[in-house]
Amino acid sequence: MKTPKAILALLVLLPALLPATGGRSLAFHEGGAGECEGCHTMHNSEGGFAVASNGRPAGMGNRYLLKGGDSSSTCLNCHEKAGDVGPTSYHVSTPGSEMPFGVPPKQLGPGGDFGWLRKSYTWIPAFGSTLSNSEGDRHGHNVVAGDYGYLQDALKMTAPGGSYPAASLSCVACHDPHGRYRRDQDGSIAVTGKPIRGSGSYAIGAEPDAAMAVGAYRLLGGNGYYPKSLGPAFSFINGPPAAVAPADYNRSESTTATRVAYGQGMSEWCRNCHPNIHRDGSGGGLVHPAGTEAPLGGVMVDYYNRYIKTGDLSGVEATSWLSLVPFEAGTNNYALLRNIVTATPTKGPSTADGTPRVMCLTCHRAHASGWDGATRWNTKTPYVTYSGKYSQEGEAYQPYGQGRSEMEALRAYYDRPASLFSPEQAALCTKCHTSVP
Repeated sequence: MKTPKAILALLVLLPALLPATGGRSLAFHEGGAGECEGCHTMHNSEGGFAVASNGRPAGMGNRYLLKGGDSSSTCLNCHEKAGDVGPTSYHVSTPGSEMPFGVPPKQLGPGGDFGWLRKSYTWIPAFGSTLSNSEGDRHGHNVVAGDYGYLQDALKMTAPGGSYPAASLSCVACHDPHGRYRRDQDGSIAVTGKPIRGSGSYAIGAEPDAAMAVGAYRLLGGNGYYPKSLGPAFSFINGPPAAVAPADYNRSESTTATRVAYGQGMSEWCRNCHPNIHRDGSGGGLVHPAGTEAPLGGVMVDYYNRYIKTGDLSGVEATSWLSLVPFEAGTNNYALLRNIVTATPTKGPSTADGTPRVMCLTCHRAHASGWDGATRWNTKTPYVTYSGKYSQEGEAYQPYGQGRSEMEALRAYYDRPASLFSPEQAALCTKCHTSVP
């Protein structure tokens, strides 16, 4: 059978008509809302049968006609996948059945794998000491996803430093599932106006122009955002941060680090739910400063760039980036941020780029981590490595490995070999906090 000439012509033109993605496959959301039926069932049925969920009889279905029993479960229908052999693109959770004792979660996105919430640890810190514990729900944001076994925080009823209810914490507490927030050419964020042409999260792909906008970073909600299930009393007051990520953001860092170029506004965005957790200069805060109140300053910038590991200050700016201690460049210049990711991913803080700052994600991961408080390294011990190892697996006392197997501790450090640190590596606060000799 002959192919009509009109179809042949379309096949030739098709690559030019598709949006440029730099080799990255198009995502379901791609900066805005995916197709409605990806998350909702239009007629309260699935595969020809009436939906039944959470103990309700067939035909009752889920709120908002969701395909999952709740909003986070609906997200995890795509963002958790059984059988992954390693980190896979947009997956953010490892099934509990695939993490037996001593085996870590699989995903290595910058935000972390929610699977760490499923892992609890006990250990003996020293001779004569009682057992210490690190419960799973201490390891990150406890999203409620009943279909996948994720429950609300067992201790905290509201967000630390705020009043956001723990029972309502879900994926859509932070991410706008309909992707309304968009970035215009001038950097401003809006919920209406120019149509969204693609994701604004990556260092490659679509950028806004005079006619089109791109999505906000990671579909994060902005000013006025709140989940429909919660109501406007918890509306956000700060907009999404300026940041861009590489297309291969979910990967092992066994040989090279993953660089997300954080620009500005991350800590301010976190304050939407944690308004009183920062020291803000008003006397109301209690902990480490972050955001605009936390510039690294010339001395800290110099020290960050020189610091490689405990006892080694031979580093230079061009290669000093450490993904376990990221920072904000202090700018919303997206051309500069994109260039950092693509051309100079190992570059440390530079006052030529902006005003480098400490932010919440300097110490924490946004989803979860292998350590208490969702921290990027173990802050409950003075050492990251001891005798050249992350863990004292098999020994009677584990003051440093704290119950984790060496495999789990290695994964918690994103597969970064312990040999890249000093044999007795001090806590990574020292990447910024030791005075230059």
